[in-house]
Amino acid sequence: MAEQASDKNGSRLTERGRATRERILRAAADMMYVKGVGPTTLDDVRAASGTSKSQLYRHYPDKDALVRDVVALQAAELLERQHQLLRRLNSLRGLERWRDAVVEHNALRNGAYGCPLGSLASELADQDEEARKAIARHFGTWEGLLEAGLARMKDSGVLRADADTGQLATGLMAALQGGYLLAQTARNVQPMTIALDMAIGHIKTYAVPAEDGNPSAEGMGGH
Repeated sequence: MAEQASDKNGSRLTERGRATRERILRAAADMMYVKGVGPTTLDDVRAASGTSKSQLYRHYPDKDALVRDVVALQAAELLERQHQLLRRLNSLRGLERWRDAVVEHNALRNGAYGCPLGSLASELADQDEEARKAIARHFGTWEGLLEAGLARMKDSGVLRADADTGQLATGLMAALQGGYLLAQTARNVQPMTIALDMAIGHIKTYAVPAEDGNPSAEGMGGH
């Protein structure tokens, strides 16, 4: 991660050194997201970050080290956004607002490039075991945010007691990632919306019927 206190050789970094590494890491993250991990070379990153070979190799002696920091950076930024959207999720309407937020964000690129974490997973899961494990942990954290929101809905009586929040969160995450992929290939977010609506529709089958005047179906959402 960009906030580490030392470089890959264990040397303490100056403020300028930290800024250089952050510039390298950000350039690599942006390029790997758009071009893919495989096609992005260290020379590409060096040129995009405006650094010399000696600067680049001081911080990242090989591509594997850079890729792993890119995974950590992309995950940290994505999970922070998701935490902000999901930290107060406790209603079906809040779940719909979360859906709207992720679809609208993806629509800014017409679905291009897919999920920042999912796109890394598709390239690295079968090639780099350490990266695969890290990505799996990050997906687990993301799914945990969804499950926690569903658990709050269950505890407050929005969802029935027999709702398996873990399974529902897994299904929702699968719909989300499949939606990202279909939107990416179609250059249209409609398939993503459909996939998420179907997953949320399944969750709604566990909803406790709201009585007149019962605000539980509205509640605080993902804002």
